[in-house]
Amino acid sequence: MKRRDFKKRQKKSSKKRLFLKVGLLLTLSVFFVVAAFAASLQQKAADAVDRAYEAVPDRSKPEAREVAVEPAHDNVSILLIGVDDSDIRSQGDSSRSDALLVATLNPTEKSVKLLSIPRDAYVYIPEIRKQDKITHAHAYGGTKAAIDTVEEMLDIPIDYYVKMNFNAFIEVVDALGGIEVEVPYDRLEKDENDKNAIQLVKGIHRLDGRHALALARTRKQDSDLMRGERQQMIIQAMIKEATSVKSITKYGDVIDALGDNMKTDMTFKEMMSFLEYAKGGMPDVQNVNIEGYDDWTPYGYYFRLDEKSLEDVKFQLKSHLELDSDTSKLTDSTTTVIESANRAPENEY
Repeated sequence: MKRRDFKKRQKKSSKKRLFLKVGLLLTLSVFFVVAAFAASLQQKAADAVDRAYEAVPDRSKPEAREVAVEPAHDNVSILLIGVDDSDIRSQGDSSRSDALLVATLNPTEKSVKLLSIPRDAYVYIPEIRKQDKITHAHAYGGTKAAIDTVEEMLDIPIDYYVKMNFNAFIEVVDALGGIEVEVPYDRLEKDENDKNAIQLVKGIHRLDGRHALALARTRKQDSDLMRGERQQMIIQAMIKEATSVKSITKYGDVIDALGDNMKTDMTFKEMMSFLEYAKGGMPDVQNVNIEGYDDWTPYGYYFRLDEKSLEDVKFQLKSHLELDSDTSKLTDSTTTVIESANRAPENEY
């Protein structure tokens, strides 16, 4: 081989090695940047969850659970409680819940069943040992009373709760850059200052936090059931947005948005287990709806649950949690509750 040809080949080889080294260094740099971002994000999330952690007083694991559940491996249930920030300021923990949703999660199927409970549903409240609107349960006895009431109503264990005020909802939606939903009608809604300042326009739109909250909360346009369906739609839109690749860089803002606006009895380790549901894209979210009818009484408005529909919802949730659908381990008062479902309500709270 001629010396000139050897030098040319040596020069080309050196260039290839240089490009390879640069490529490796760039890849390594990106890896370290991503790792550093993930580490800082994880620490921020851990700090936020530590601040949000609040065990429910006088409550151990649900009676239907023989052993404590592990979210990474076991089917679990979560009660989502939405409360009005203005109510919190004026009444502390005794505010009514404005939204109650139950999510059951199945890690094998990577599926979620989501039930929105009508806020005016007339149910038995263990805290006061009589029936009333389910929205009042939280006012009577805080988080524990709300959990006990939902367990009584659905005959399933509630493994965890997440309580969030509406400031957090607005800020999370804004941190995600808004959510895309279908607005079913044109309507002028009140804002946080009770002014008619939020215009909802029929059609598919990307809504910011204030508009999404207005759509989730309004009851005057349709019914309690439709309100629940809108809440399910909005949560699905939030999950879809949060699990998209483009939202990864927004997680820090989402964590900041939650901050001190959330309470939960989940530890950081338990919360991290739920990330398995987001791997590979959006999990399969299935809405579950409960039927009933409006009941105007001398004491006010109530929503009466249809007994057959309630039993069907119980069966669906128990099946998803892989619980015995024939035998209840929670309470022995279910029969009493059903028998008294049609009694006239007492004076409204």
